Amino acid sequence: MDVRGWWGLGGGVVVDVVVVGGGVVGLTCAVRLQGEGARVAVVTADEPARTVSRIAAAVWYPTHTEGDPRVLDWARRTFDELSEQARRAVPGVVMRPTRMLLRGGDGSLPWWAAAVPDFRSTAPTGPAGGHLGEWRFTVPSVEMGPYLDWLLGRFTVAGGVLLRRRLARLADVAELAPVVVNATGLAAGVLAGDDAVHPARGQIVLVGNPGVHVSVRDEDNPAGMTYVHPRSEDVVLGGTFERDVWDTTPDEATGRAILDRCVALVPELSGAPVLAQLVGLRPARHGGARVAIDPVGLPGGRRLVHAYGHGGAGVTLAWGCADEVVELCRGPVAG
Repeated sequence: MDVRGWWGLGGGVVVDVVVVGGGVVGLTCAVRLQGEGARVAVVTADEPARTVSRIAAAVWYPTHTEGDPRVLDWARRTFDELSEQARRAVPGVVMRPTRMLLRGGDGSLPWWAAAVPDFRSTAPTGPAGGHLGEWRFTVPSVEMGPYLDWLLGRFTVAGGVLLRRRLARLADVAELAPVVVNATGLAAGVLAGDDAVHPARGQIVLVGNPGVHVSVRDEDNPAGMTYVHPRSEDVVLGGTFERDVWDTTPDEATGRAILDRCVALVPELSGAPVLAQLVGLRPARHGGARVAIDPVGLPGGRRLVHAYGHGGAGVTLAWGCADEVVELCRGPVAG
């Protein structure tokens, strides 16, 4: 394939696409674009290991995400890609059995169930404890430290260039390539002038893993959303979803409450040593993720493709969104 012709590039261009943002969505877009023959640079304010993606519990589950056919397609594609990565033993990726405890509802299946091959609805396991039923399923779980390292390594081995630069405006990279992908997460509120972007503060507690293997969720717990996500050496306990809260300092009382809820849910965690308390700001957006060509673009006729606003579902939607970003980047551009 003639890469220059496919991307509509002129002579002398050394980078076809600039991806702004080095979190999981940005790196995934960059890797997918490389897979289609594009020469890609990633511009990021922080090293990938220092982005909010590093803090994510990172279990495939579209929490606080409204479903429609487009989002279901993103979720399904990402599920399939991560499942294949787990089969290939990509660092940090495993398939994790999960129990979602139900406190109400009309008995209908969630919109995303069609993406999960072994999804089933059952009666409560063990004492009901206010739960009316359970969803049981197996989904990809990702440890973001090794996974981000793997993504970055895959990107650089394929010739990708990582540039550390904090931008005041997206136009500052317009001269670098004919196409710019905006995967800046929370920063897109300023860089894209999008008032719908806002933080959703999440606090988690990390404890040593006493041998827990199954993820357990009690999203509608009246005391607060509750989830237990085991990893290879620790367990992520959560959590909170506080919209429009910017504070990244862990709150001790909130941490104790999270620990108490999670021990009540999974008694095996009683006595597990607390390793850390962390806070991250999910890049949420009213109306859901924006994956689209900007109608105005950038100076010089450069194409601007947005991919931000995934909230707490970045890992759940990343590969499907990246597939769509590739399609939006195709075709002739100015320059």
